[in-house]
Amino acid sequence: MRLALLTEKSLSLFAAVGGWRTVAEGVASRVVFLIAYLVTGEILTAELIAVGGVVVFAVIRVFTDRKYWQAVIGLAITGLSALLAGRTGQAVDFYLPAVLMQVAGGAVFLLSILVRLPLVGVVLGAMRGERFGWRRDPLQRRHYQLCTGIFLAKFVVVTAVLVPLYTRGLVTPLAIATLLSGAPAAGFCGYLCWRVLRAQGALAR
Repeated sequence: MRLALLTEKSLSLFAAVGGWRTVAEGVASRVVFLIAYLVTGEILTAELIAVGGVVVFAVIRVFTDRKYWQAVIGLAITGLSALLAGRTGQAVDFYLPAVLMQVAGGAVFLLSILVRLPLVGVVLGAMRGERFGWRRDPLQRRHYQLCTGIFLAKFVVVTAVLVPLYTRGLVTPLAIATLLSGAPAAGFCGYLCWRVLRAQGALAR
């Protein structure tokens, strides 16, 4: 599969899960909560503002794009974050789901490497229509292991940063770290993988 076609399929998959709009809405909810909390000092007020903002985004998405499940996912994640913060009375718990997703992501990527089914290979294999055919090529398998390892390293580093910030109750640094560890970090890892696979010609096979 040529690079152009693979890129097109990647963009289609990205669009299917909401694209940059979903990313922007996730970032906005965390930023809005932080600003509202710093201004008011009230967790309930901050979470109501954050949830209200996501509700507005969801309604706009439903009426403009007719995309329901993306809107529901955004509401569910923000609602869970608000519920945790509200029940514990700790603002840092609004960001607990983001911390847990990093931990879970690292566990999934690590497991995929240990069972010799690197997640990057599984995803690209499905996109290329070859499923697990790449496993018969030792060189390509190593490339996918390396790319999966790049993402695993990201999860490990991010977890090592987020967990201490969470346990110490440092709301502002935690909020900033969760924002940076999301789309920006994932995008950088994706770029590194693209460079690795392109350099080895794996994308053209």
